[in-house]
Amino acid sequence: MAPPLEHGEHISGTNRRSLLAGVAALGALGAAGCSRVATASTTGGGELLDRLRAAGVVRLGIAGEIPFGYIDKNGDLTGEAPELARVIFKRLGVDKVQPVPTEFGSLIPGLNSQQFDVVAAGMYVTPERCEQVIFADPDYQMLDSFIVRKGNPKGLHNYKDVVAKKAKFATGTGYAEIGYAVEAGYKESDILIVPDQVAGLNAVEAGRVDVFAGTALTTREVVKKSAKAEATKAFTPTVGGKPHVDGGAFAFRRTETNLRDAFNAELRKLKKSGELFRVLKPFGFTQAEMTDLTAKELCGG
Repeated sequence: MAPPLEHGEHISGTNRRSLLAGVAALGALGAAGCSRVATASTTGGGELLDRLRAAGVVRLGIAGEIPFGYIDKNGDLTGEAPELARVIFKRLGVDKVQPVPTEFGSLIPGLNSQQFDVVAAGMYVTPERCEQVIFADPDYQMLDSFIVRKGNPKGLHNYKDVVAKKAKFATGTGYAEIGYAVEAGYKESDILIVPDQVAGLNAVEAGRVDVFAGTALTTREVVKKSAKAEATKAFTPTVGGKPHVDGGAFAFRRTETNLRDAFNAELRKLKKSGELFRVLKPFGFTQAEMTDLTAKELCGG
């Protein structure tokens, strides 16, 4: 979860997050994951699930973003989406997952050109993306949070506070938080744009800005070892005058409704049993990120 755009998700839905740590390690696996998968059936909901069962392996498109899907320092595939994929695809009769690393902005084109079978990158579900792919229901939801100085001296709890108190504001390259701040009345040209949440933390600690905006998950993780900064309580940004909650999910080619539906059935079981939270918890997710949102809701219909 990413510039091309993080969780850097742009509100237009073109991208979701900037590439974070873990990208450098993708090179060695990139060449191995470049071959294309078999052409998907275009009738009857698709036959990909049957072929995956026969092959015993599913190829996952990932974007090298911690904690969503990445290659760790030992060269192993991990992250919330790959680990969830292991659980669900094993239940579907597919024992092995194989990463196909790419840039975030190339995930949907790569999926639709059959370079891999499914996008497993914590991708936000947006109406624009729903015109290009089909999504499983979200496996997590995400609110925003701020990085501020210890004690939150300016009392910044949402974007309207930032505007009202004329705080110096920063966020990441391509982040959706740019749009959220502008919608609240902050002048875009006054926003300090930094590469990622680590740079945002540094800017707050150095006093160059009063606040850095990111997702609740990334902000609370990055401040854990800071003696000068803290993360605010998660809050819901406003889009079009209404509260807006993002949800991340697996994406499939539009012809593969059988695979999507089978995946969703297992996902619902994991949610009901609480196992989904146990899978995601090691990657910094909390109960606040668990959700009953559906892809249909987030696709706008």
